[in-house]
Amino acid sequence: MNGRRKLASGISTLSVAALAFGASYAQTPDKYTVKVPGGLAFSEFKGYESWQVISISQNGPVVAAILGNPAMIEAYQSGIPDNGQPFPDGAKMAKIHWLPQKQETLPGQPTVAGTQHDVDFMVKDSKRFADGNGWGYGAFEYDPATDTFKPSTTASTPPQANDAKCGVGCHMAAKERDYVFTRYAHR
Repeated sequence: MNGRRKLASGISTLSVAALAFGASYAQTPDKYTVKVPGGLAFSEFKGYESWQVISISQNGPVVAAILGNPAMIEAYQSGIPDNGQPFPDGAKMAKIHWLPQKQETLPGQPTVAGTQHDVDFMVKDSKRFADGNGWGYGAFEYDPATDTFKPSTTASTPPQANDAKCGVGCHMAAKERDYVFTRYAHR
């Protein structure tokens, strides 16, 4: 009987722990429920974490990896936009920014991605975003204290409008490249 009581007690303890973990996990907002008011939803980019790297960049105080969904990668590999053709509808990009962190104890003291800062998205959909040159944009700030994302605003750095056209003005400089700055890095 003693062994059965211990087993039952252990199962009860694990069940309570699992319920408590599940309850706390359920209270953490899911990043895929966040949406830019009048713009893109984070859920439109579900799975972006496993997309292929297009390139990397450093802009001001942050470092970034720019990722592309399979349609975006295929377009780059076919020569777009350098061949003058536009990206196809359905092409998507994610740009993940981190604060750089120097690894002083490692050989060469490399600078690596530290705390995540934000993630930006672009999607080509000529019908839905005709007034944005065929592209929709979304920028989401990351809060490491709560492990949550929220839409960037005009108070963000850089300031972001609260709609899918938040990147239109900035990306006009890349009009000749179908409004995409990033070049596909040589492999």
